[in-house]
Amino acid sequence: MNNEVIRNLLEALEYSAENVPLRLQVADMMMEEKLYEDASAQYQEVLNRNYGNARATSGLASSYYYQKKYSAAIVVYEQLQATLTRDDRTLYIKCLIQENSIPQAIEAYQQLLSGYPDFSDEEIDKSLRTSANDDFDDLFGDFDAAGDEGYFMEKPTLRFKDVGGMQKVKEEISIKIIQPLKNPELFKAFGKKSGGGILLYGPPGCGKTFIAKATAGEIDAKFISIGLHDILDMWIGNSEKNLHDIFEMARRNKPCVLFFDEADALGASRSDLKQSAMRHVINQFLAELDGVEADNEGVLILAATNAPWNVDAAFRRPGRFDRVIFVAPPEEVTREEILKTLLTNKPAENIDVKKIAANTTDYSGADLTAIIDIAVEEKLRESILKGSIQPINTKDLLAAVKKHRPTTLEWFASARNYALYANESGLYDDILKYLKIKK
Repeated sequence: MNNEVIRNLLEALEYSAENVPLRLQVADMMMEEKLYEDASAQYQEVLNRNYGNARATSGLASSYYYQKKYSAAIVVYEQLQATLTRDDRTLYIKCLIQENSIPQAIEAYQQLLSGYPDFSDEEIDKSLRTSANDDFDDLFGDFDAAGDEGYFMEKPTLRFKDVGGMQKVKEEISIKIIQPLKNPELFKAFGKKSGGGILLYGPPGCGKTFIAKATAGEIDAKFISIGLHDILDMWIGNSEKNLHDIFEMARRNKPCVLFFDEADALGASRSDLKQSAMRHVINQFLAELDGVEADNEGVLILAATNAPWNVDAAFRRPGRFDRVIFVAPPEEVTREEILKTLLTNKPAENIDVKKIAANTTDYSGADLTAIIDIAVEEKLRESILKGSIQPINTKDLLAAVKKHRPTTLEWFASARNYALYANESGLYDDILKYLKIKK
């Protein structure tokens, strides 16, 4: 019966080729009928007409999985990282297992369990040699036992000169973190120690992680990047232990830059939390920041958040994240530099980067990457049809700009309200300045 309906809908699509909802419905029905190859063709058609459509991207990855095209599925799932559903994550982990990417599968499984503590899947558990009843340490190990040179730690070669723009951010980081290490006697004379924290906030994709790595590179320090999924554990008490072990690792490797992503989750307002377990984790975080039982001098703590208004005020007290810095979308000159870098080693001719930069106000670095990707995909199709490499030009990039709006606009719509109506301390004055709003 379904096959007949599918045939009728395909006939309808011949007269309404741009009907994205109808094409998605057809593709979903094909998945139900296990017509995976046909379904992937329909999802791809949707993406050709509506780049970035989340439902089509998820469906395409799923269809690849069932066709046993695991590598292709992984590539597509990684484009969806920010919006992966539980089912998407499950299939993504299974693809990683099939490709024998076990460390990545374990990390993805951690992320899944942090959001869905009751999740269990026999195939995944068996492959990763664990089960829902096993102690989590058997799978992920103890930080001390694993050794400091695990995947948590790296030694970045990036420097501030490699980061375009962000002059004010660099100056703030320099006076708070870099100069105390380079001029210890001078800072000691003023009673200032090296260490402490900076909270970076702003729209997603604007280089907060990049500047954190460059900070470590600038002082030749070790760099430890931690996400919420690296800390949260389904067993009571283990999350606090994980957090303590991470700080201990940083203290053993001074000078060390400890970078916390998703700080709004780790530093959420305790009054808003209904789960006492998460409150315990936040209290542990505050204790570690204070160095109650250990010396944090030489441990340089950076954190990033897209939602500073969700961070508990206790985190902004002196000695903790007492510097809160706005990381804005790149300026026009910086966008030119980013575009030049992104186009390096790609077939391109006569690109007017100044014109592209002038047409991409409010675009983040991630948005600029998306624009290049759209142009590249179009050129790949054209090159396949013509049988030779067709270089990217200015017209291609301008067409891509029209297809991809800046993702920062949604963030600024929310941030504007906080800056106007919840800004008694002046914390969000930089947002008003960026938006050219006089209060």
